[in-house]
Amino acid sequence: MEPIELTDRLGRWSAGRGPLYVLLAGRLRTLIEDGELPPSTPLPPDRVLAKALAVGRSTVVAAYDLLGAEGRVVRRQGSGTRVAGPGPAARPDTTHSPAFLQLLEPESGVIALACAAPQHPPPEVADAYRRILPRLASIDDDIGYHPNGHLVLRKAIADRYRARGVPTTPEQILVTGGGQQALSLIARAFLRPGDRVLVEAPTYPGALEAFRESAAVLEGRPIGLGKVSPAALAYVVATYQNPTGAVLSGLSRQVLVESAAAAGVPLVDDEVLADLGFPGSDPAPPPLAAHDDAVVTLGSLSKIVWGGLRIGWVRAPVAVIARLARLRAVHDLGGNVPAQLAAAELVSGLDVLRDRIVRQRKECHDLLVSELAALLPEWDVPRVGGGQTLWVRLPYGDGASFAQRALRHGTAILPGTGLDPTGGSTSHVRISFVASQADLRAAAHRLAEAWRAYDPPARPTSGAPPLAV
Repeated sequence: MEPIELTDRLGRWSAGRGPLYVLLAGRLRTLIEDGELPPSTPLPPDRVLAKALAVGRSTVVAAYDLLGAEGRVVRRQGSGTRVAGPGPAARPDTTHSPAFLQLLEPESGVIALACAAPQHPPPEVADAYRRILPRLASIDDDIGYHPNGHLVLRKAIADRYRARGVPTTPEQILVTGGGQQALSLIARAFLRPGDRVLVEAPTYPGALEAFRESAAVLEGRPIGLGKVSPAALAYVVATYQNPTGAVLSGLSRQVLVESAAAAGVPLVDDEVLADLGFPGSDPAPPPLAAHDDAVVTLGSLSKIVWGGLRIGWVRAPVAVIARLARLRAVHDLGGNVPAQLAAAELVSGLDVLRDRIVRQRKECHDLLVSELAALLPEWDVPRVGGGQTLWVRLPYGDGASFAQRALRHGTAILPGTGLDPTGGSTSHVRISFVASQADLRAAAHRLAEAWRAYDPPARPTSGAPPLAV
């Protein structure tokens, strides 16, 4: 393709916010995805395109390299840069998170402690479906498409927020296909290529994936974010933080909310783990939305009930909900109605179910911590008051190379680097305790065996471990 023709197609590519190479890559990505740059189309050489765009060559090189890492272009010395050809091998990867890859490519014989999720639905799920059968049988004036979510479930969720001291109407609730879809919708609504997002370091890897998919620039902050500076979005897990289990104090929450408001930065409070406080722990403070109704709050039944139910939600101002609903309608006209009706039954009686679930989680937490203390006394394994993961500091080596070794011994865990956008947390691993007690005991012994066989590399290993080694 001639530089002049490509320049015309790029249009006002540099008009957004963020580094020029990110903006250029974002516009090229759109042209590729829309088919305006078909597979195998040759792209201008670095220097030639840089001259046509009046930018430095390094900007074009960085943009091409970014698209190359995504699999959207192929760069070969001597033959230039081309749009990736058709076929499965040329399609871009959509996730590099081992937590997601564990779901996509499960390994037999591996104890899966990288993805923290209940292994089976509680009996209350089947009971809820049985109770809604008469309602399903009597439906005769509902086409079944509810982009905002079924009103019955939205009312139940709003009632639950009001009971927690956060006045909420059903119009402030959008039901989603789990918390991950909620994050993806928020990323699409608030972010453009090059936008800056404030996140905790470390944090939930699924959020990092959603924000990176929008080509955002991630800025890692301490747990709780501290003082918010200008950005397109700020994301925090204020209650039983993933992966550390930390809980932001009431005063820190107020300061955070006021700081975000003063900077004009939309604040997202991920409360997916908020119901997972252990018996005997201090009650968690109210959601951030109790301090400011403008806070965007995420919730889900995936961690407290079962991931297979695929019910999540967003609580936000009505204007934000309307915007998110329009985005959702493009990709998904509405969620599963029977699942939403069953979820409404579950939400209405969630406290009873939660009390039993968190007792079981505490037992699993205590067992795994005890086993690791006995088998690996040199590890730093802090206890947590809730949540579903341990944030373990290794005494030497690095989390990425040890996670590879652990996988060879039949246990999947997450290296800290994949949860930290700053590139830090290299000495940490995240280990879920959401598993059967038998699996947790076996995993602890496998990890001990892996540690005895561990020979750390001279330099820390970057990136995530492969699923099969």
